[in-house]
Amino acid sequence: MLSAARQPPAASGVLYLHGFNSGSGSPKAALVRQACAWLGLSCATPQLPHRPAAALALAESRLARLGPRPLVVGSSMGGFLATVMAERHNLAAGLINPAVAPARLVANWVGERFDNAYTGERFAIEAAHLEELEALTPDRVMAERYLLLLGTADETLDPAEAFALYRGARTLLHPQGDHGFAALADHLPAILAHGGHRLAPGWSGSQPLGTAGAGIPGDTNDRNHFG
Repeated sequence: MLSAARQPPAASGVLYLHGFNSGSGSPKAALVRQACAWLGLSCATPQLPHRPAAALALAESRLARLGPRPLVVGSSMGGFLATVMAERHNLAAGLINPAVAPARLVANWVGERFDNAYTGERFAIEAAHLEELEALTPDRVMAERYLLLLGTADETLDPAEAFALYRGARTLLHPQGDHGFAALADHLPAILAHGGHRLAPGWSGSQPLGTAGAGIPGDTNDRNHFG
C-alpha cells in the first residue's frame, strides 16, 4: 500500500518514455495516452531512437512542448531516461520497473543485433551505447521526486536494485508482477495523482495490456522488447 500522497501542483502535461527496443505503439504508451485523453491533459509518447543520447535529446525536445512542469513517466530503459530528466529539470516522475544500471546491462549485449517490432528497424548494440549510458547516469537521485512501480517477479531487472537506489520514494510493489507490468491500467490513477491529477479508479479506458487495440499483435516482453 502506498503512503499518503503528497500534494503536488498539477502537472502541465505527461511525457511517457518507452523501454529499450519498444515503441510509441506499445501497450503501456497507449494506456498513458488514453488516460491523458480522459483527463484532457497534454501527452507525448515519442518513438525513441535506440542510441541513449539521441533518445534523451528527442525526449527533451518533446518535454519543452508540455508546459512549465510536466510529469515524466518511463518504463524500464525509459525509466532510466525519465530519471535523468527528472534530476536535470527538477520534475516529478513515475517509474515502472526502471533500469538502474543500464550501462552494466548493455555491456552484455555489445555486438548483438535487435529487431524493433514497432518500427521494423534493425540495429546492433555498439560500445557507444555503453559509453553514452555511463555518461548520462546521475551521480545521485532525489527520492522524493519519484513514484516507483515494481513487479516483484520481474524476470529482466532485479527490483531490489531499484528499491535500493530510490530508497525513500513512494513505492508500489505489485506481487508477482513481471517486467511487462501488465497491471498498469490499475495503477495509472496513482501515477497521475503523483502529477497532481485525479484519474478515478475504474476509468473508462482501463483494459488489460495486450487486448485488442492496446498494442501490436503478438506483443511480448522478452529480452528483445523491454516495454
